Amino acid sequence: MEYSPLFVTLMGVGTVFFGLICIIFLTMIMGAVMKTAAKTPAPAAAAAPAAAPAPKPQGMQPEIIAAITAALSEEIGISSNGVNIVNIKKI
Repeated sequence: MEYSPLFVTLMGVGTVFFGLICIIFLTMIMGAVMKTAAKTPAPAAAAAPAAAPAPKPQGMQPEIIAAITAALSEEIGISSNGVNIVNIKKI
């Protein structure tokens, strides 16, 4: 049984669009499920002991600052000597 090239092309394109439509509906369903899960309050742990807060580091490690400087200078396309990081905040 031989199929015409037009039929094969249309079946391929149709399959791709069908798959994309399925992905769209699945993401919409998962979004709705996650919104309802976020609205329900989580039960509080009744007998959980309070843990001591972790000590905050006093400053950034030089290796981390060097890695951030290298990534920024590579992204904007200038030498790392021209980049001066003044402040770093966690987001």
